[in-house]
Amino acid sequence: MTALQLLVVDDEPAIRQVVSATLRKAGHSVEQAADGEAAMARLAQGDIDIVLCDIKMPGLSGIELLRQVRASGIDTAFIMMTAFASVDTAIEAIKAGAADYMIKPLNNDELLHRLTKVGDLRGLRAENRVLRRLVLAVNSEVFGFNSPAMREMEHMAAKVARTNSTVLITGESGTGKGVVARLIHQQSPRADGPFIPVNCGAIPENLVESEFFGHTKGAFTGADKVRKGLFLEADGGTIFLDEIGELPLGLQVKLLHVIEQREVRAVGSEQSRPVDVRIVAATNRDLSEMVSQGKFREDLFFRLTVFHIHVPPLRDRRQDLSALIRFLLQRNTRRMGSNGPKVTLDPGVEEILVNYDWPGNVRELENVIDRALILADSGRITIADLPPQITKVSNQSSPAVHDLQLSGTLREQVRKFEAALIYKTIEESDGDRRIAAQKLNIGLSSLYRKLEELDEQAPQPEDSHSRDEVRQE
Repeated sequence: MTALQLLVVDDEPAIRQVVSATLRKAGHSVEQAADGEAAMARLAQGDIDIVLCDIKMPGLSGIELLRQVRASGIDTAFIMMTAFASVDTAIEAIKAGAADYMIKPLNNDELLHRLTKVGDLRGLRAENRVLRRLVLAVNSEVFGFNSPAMREMEHMAAKVARTNSTVLITGESGTGKGVVARLIHQQSPRADGPFIPVNCGAIPENLVESEFFGHTKGAFTGADKVRKGLFLEADGGTIFLDEIGELPLGLQVKLLHVIEQREVRAVGSEQSRPVDVRIVAATNRDLSEMVSQGKFREDLFFRLTVFHIHVPPLRDRRQDLSALIRFLLQRNTRRMGSNGPKVTLDPGVEEILVNYDWPGNVRELENVIDRALILADSGRITIADLPPQITKVSNQSSPAVHDLQLSGTLREQVRKFEAALIYKTIEESDGDRRIAAQKLNIGLSSLYRKLEELDEQAPQPEDSHSRDEVRQE
């Protein structure tokens, strides 16, 4: 089970020592208190997970301590211990808010079993809070890459996923570094544990330490209750530190300590807690250049780059674009709750999207598709539904449009454009008309019919060389 921060409260030193030794051997962090007053002072910090507390003690009894803790709003579970078995005492303890009740002398196996049950219950509650706050729904829709670069990236991610190695993912904004990080987590032995994504650049500098490592109650102005911290929330799973290059230098030192020592210390606490978390970091910045400029610690850089994965930009993996466009089109249509007809692309739309360089990468492509879905009429996305900056670039650079002598009636110009687009697509498909039909989003029989119509037209298209090539079987 996950390591817990425990407090053993008993007025008998021998019992405190024996119980504490058993708990430490099981991998937990343990502190002791000899009476209720000392326990209350320690619990006020708010970072103790579970208290094992004797009921009969001089001064403040165990049940009175439990009531004061509950009245103070401290979220700590209590397992009560007593040498005097009594149904009334057990009922009183449970009514006061105790999670469990044990009779002395304690059986070590039973103690650890009860502790596991209470700890698991607290873990489930904490995980539910995290899930509600971060909305960490795992996306079951997975896109299959076609490009060699992305297939190699998937292979590397699968290899490192089986280890506990720290991973650094680099790439331009919008390339999908977060998707790769989640892929590593889902293929790892930690897949059943939490996956906590953190945008390091979105947290105010004065709150980063508290967000990462938590704080005790009263640690600073405004700390009116204990905060567990994202690293402890990710215990047993993976924490994804996105935009790691934005992390302040002071926090870089503390992060290095977490990586090396596998423990965290909350702000305001004097105790460190062990944490079992896998770190996956990502950045769109050149960390090696930041190291030379003194903006990023060299020792942390080397710790993060134990295993490096680079996600190439969309313009360098155009083999993925046609399939990715259709994947996003279908997925985002469902997400937007469209109940209309199946959305299709007009001829020419896909060519424009495939030939665009996508400086914003997949994020920009998804935004363009969302915009087109909103504007599309009768389930068809036309060139008019694309943003002007994309169609403008296409008109300046696309051979299918730029090389044409656009003269004559509208019908004649549309026919010329359609012919050039069809021949160019077949050529780019190495003469495979089935693939060309898929790229044009038309049926194979429709493509053959259009080719027959073009053969019957006179005068024939100027690019006779291309036509001769595509006629070959």
